[in-house]
Amino acid sequence: MINRCQWANSSEWLKKYHDEEWGGKPFHNDQKLFEMLILEGKSCGLSWELILKKRDHMKKVFDNFDPEILIKYDEIKIQSLMSDAGIIRNKLKISAVIENAKAYLRLKERQTFDDFLWKYVNYEPIVNDGSQRIARNKISDRLSKDLKKSGFKFVGSIIIYSFMQAIGMVNDHENMCFCKFRSPQSHNIKN
Repeated sequence: MINRCQWANSSEWLKKYHDEEWGGKPFHNDQKLFEMLILEGKSCGLSWELILKKRDHMKKVFDNFDPEILIKYDEIKIQSLMSDAGIIRNKLKISAVIENAKAYLRLKERQTFDDFLWKYVNYEPIVNDGSQRIARNKISDRLSKDLKKSGFKFVGSIIIYSFMQAIGMVNDHENMCFCKFRSPQSHNIKN
């Protein structure tokens, strides 16, 4: 039996996500970072397992989360999305995707999204003692505040801490988990 974080053992969806993506493999691809930020925002008030089950379909109907396409969405597209049972049908969350695409593109005029995010941890993942569970920290508070100033939506500190865990900025694997100290090779090629 593989030792993994307890939360991941409750479903095959969570096991796969935990083992292949979460926490120990830093993301450095701007497009993937943006996608993960969108997915974390959609998870607000919902289970991550639900997001994982709907992820492929959401990626398809949201044009692979391509910001250049998302900023062109109009009310007709929003209404079409609202009628799609395969996604999270919350108008505020759908509108946030569009606003986040605009904010992302404005930010990218100055720097990569990767550099913007990773500077908050001095470009090195934080490895925490996996015996403690926290939902936010001073870094997520600051990053959340700065993202909001830049025009991003659904980026509260708790969502951002979860995002930081997901993209490998924070390694919160439990101490007994096989992923805790695996090589932190980059999950995506840096831009």
